[in-house]
Amino acid sequence: MTFLYLVLLTASAAMLAAGIAEQRNHYRNLHSIPTRVLVNGIRGKSSITRLCAGALRGGGLVTTAKTTGTAARFIHPDGSEEPVYRKFGIANVVEQIGIVRRAAAYRPDALVIECMAVMPDLQEINQSKLIRSTIGVLCNVREDHLAEMGPTLDDVARSLSRSMPIGGICLTAEKDRLAILQEEADKRNCRLIAVDPETVTDEEMRGFSWITFKENVAIALAVADLLKVNRRLALEGMWAAPPDPGVLQVHHYRAGRRRLRFANVFAANDPESTLMNIDQLRAQGAIADPLHVIINCRPDRVERNGQMGALIPRIAPERVVLIGDPTRSARNAIPSEWQDRVLDLGGSRPPEELLRKIVGGIDRQASLVAIGNIHGQGELLIDELAKLEAVAS
Repeated sequence: MTFLYLVLLTASAAMLAAGIAEQRNHYRNLHSIPTRVLVNGIRGKSSITRLCAGALRGGGLVTTAKTTGTAARFIHPDGSEEPVYRKFGIANVVEQIGIVRRAAAYRPDALVIECMAVMPDLQEINQSKLIRSTIGVLCNVREDHLAEMGPTLDDVARSLSRSMPIGGICLTAEKDRLAILQEEADKRNCRLIAVDPETVTDEEMRGFSWITFKENVAIALAVADLLKVNRRLALEGMWAAPPDPGVLQVHHYRAGRRRLRFANVFAANDPESTLMNIDQLRAQGAIADPLHVIINCRPDRVERNGQMGALIPRIAPERVVLIGDPTRSARNAIPSEWQDRVLDLGGSRPPEELLRKIVGGIDRQASLVAIGNIHGQGELLIDELAKLEAVAS
């Protein structure tokens, strides 16, 4: 018995020593990187991470970055990137330790990294133990992850604030809950800077070959300004930066005699972001009437299905197509005066049938906008659309 006790004690001591050594090595790697930017918020984190990295590269700073969103990527100082390997495909905040180690090997001027924690406690650990950012970004507060950070948007704002750097700087484009963020920043002796999207001109936005928002660009420009990067060089770096795989794009297809513009807005997910994406696409002329909205429903997102249905009067499409299940959760939220525009294709249908019925309701041309959640019938529909003939815009 004494022998087993000694073995256990020795093993525990060895594990403790290894943990201490790993922590010291991690902090050594962290502190070898002068500027560490942690990007947090509800929507747009991956795009902002890429924009910040591009802006800093444009200014000649050796910059590494890591995104977590649609497809996690490690971005090298030359802008090239590779997928982040995850054992068993499972994401874990501890992977940030390995990312910091890889980044430190380049002896970079800056690391821009997306916050991958959702639970409030993990957000704080991610900041205080894993990244220790010198500049924080809290891009926005939107209606998502309410089960983990809510139940109210005020609670979400306070939860996200746990990633603010103590004694550091935090940038935000949030307006509605700016007062709450300021209270939380004051508690942490953190300087909160509210950026103004309108400082970004339409001409500057035209430099992007992909669709992004002035809020995101304004944040990246503010980060670049803090690091004394010339605005023009920062913009050129952003224009050249590759977009995130999940970035909002419009694809042009031909289906027989019909021409389609298809916008995948599934990644927006919450109502405010969804409407913002559609408004942006309309303003840029990327989509146009007649507009057909596709709502993909999921059984574990019944409330979200209803929120998407309730958006229909504000989007004002010519037709609404419901796919997935249960479609009644979205249909019941659509006002009665819009019900005659609804085509219900709910349930589990072959993708060929989905596309045939959707295209069958189009005369010569139309814009299709897919909203809700991508999983299930949404993924099948996107794969089927990709089989169509692609045409120039």
